[in-house]
Amino acid sequence: MEGRHRSSGGNSLRAAVLGANDGMVSNLSLVMGVAGATLGGKEVLIAGIAGLLAGAISMALGEWLSVQSSRELYDFQISTEKEEIEQNPEEEIAELALIYQTRGISEEAAMNLANQLLQNKDSALDTLAREELGIDPDELGGSAWEAAITSFLLFTIGAIIPLFPFFFLTGMTAVFVSIVVSAIGLFALGAVITLFTGKSVMFSGLRMVIFGLLAAAVTFGIGRLIGVSISG
Repeated sequence: MEGRHRSSGGNSLRAAVLGANDGMVSNLSLVMGVAGATLGGKEVLIAGIAGLLAGAISMALGEWLSVQSSRELYDFQISTEKEEIEQNPEEEIAELALIYQTRGISEEAAMNLANQLLQNKDSALDTLAREELGIDPDELGGSAWEAAITSFLLFTIGAIIPLFPFFFLTGMTAVFVSIVVSAIGLFALGAVITLFTGKSVMFSGLRMVIFGLLAAAVTFGIGRLIGVSISG
């Protein structure tokens, strides 16, 4: 049962899986689109590397902005709450008492508990942040740069998989090998996702493979049509 209730570690692993999946599916689709149009190795490599870098940088920047903005928002809310405790302690006592009353504590007991808690302003701030704002101060220590670098690396790992065969192979052979290694990677990611969903490994893995290869097939077909029309 303990494994079903992991939260912070589970969230990190979930983010890792999604980052790698984004890189793999997006670059597989890009690589297949270019391969469909040209069937060349050089063009696919250039497009694939460009797509990898653009996607990884975009993901890293987005993650940095997300984490940093959240931290700034939470810090502002907590600092505002701290000022309210200093300037209007009676109002904060009343707010705490109301929170405790919603949990079934009597009005008198809730007021006594709130008054006692406000004697220690640090404890009061921690409690109000959790109960009133819904913020866990212990979880504000994450680094925006760490999140950005992690996101960059995970996207890159996923994106390099469909591109890797084109470093050594060309034509339809490279396309076929890229599809095979990508399918294996997608199945593995789908299997990891079962840690959160409880679905069977086969169901989750095949679903990831089908969706990923469907996207690749569409872009390959479009690329093929464009390549034929241009060459014609």
